Amino acid sequence: MRLIRRLYDWVLSWAETKYGTPALFIVSFLESSVFPVPPDVLQIALSASKPKRAFWYATVSLAGSVLGAFLGFLIGFAFWTATQDFFYNHVFSRETFAIVAGDEMAGLTRENPEEAKEGLYHKYGFWAILITAPTPIPYKIFTIAAGVCQISLLTLFVASVFGRGARFYAVAAVMYFFGPAVMRLVDRYFNLAVVLFTILVVLGLVALKYLKHFA
Repeated sequence: MRLIRRLYDWVLSWAETKYGTPALFIVSFLESSVFPVPPDVLQIALSASKPKRAFWYATVSLAGSVLGAFLGFLIGFAFWTATQDFFYNHVFSRETFAIVAGDEMAGLTRENPEEAKEGLYHKYGFWAILITAPTPIPYKIFTIAAGVCQISLLTLFVASVFGRGARFYAVAAVMYFFGPAVMRLVDRYFNLAVVLFTILVVLGLVALKYLKHFA
């Protein structure tokens, strides 16, 4: 929890500088492949001080996130063999990755080969990205898996624009109308917010697992 709080405070610190908007773009870009803190944190902080610019900050988040999706794709497409151990050890589990990319792509072996499961991308490539992009489920799983599974870049782009756009503009709408009050609530109930966010991630992954089961 302390590590998460330090990362959170570090991201927030950029909102107090003249580099807040570029920092938002960079955080959004990196969060799509490697960075653990969602860009919403900085987007909320910037929007709290300037609610009328909330939708501009959402646009910056969206641009960075979608461009970062291509970096995730590149990692999966060209560098996955060299980097997969890092991601499995520090970013997401092999089992979680298998839900999206499939057991074979994740390197999972079954005692009975007939029990091997295909990933969501085998049947629901576009919809898997579109539906999960607005949720707390780590977006990087889908961008990297898109490269590993060689999903169409157009599919990744269009689904990301609509999916991530829905998330960031929803945040913008809340900040536009409620402004600083949201930021105060997040700061006051930070630990509870982290717990709830984690629960939502877990529930989302469980939902993905069941969706994969019926794929």
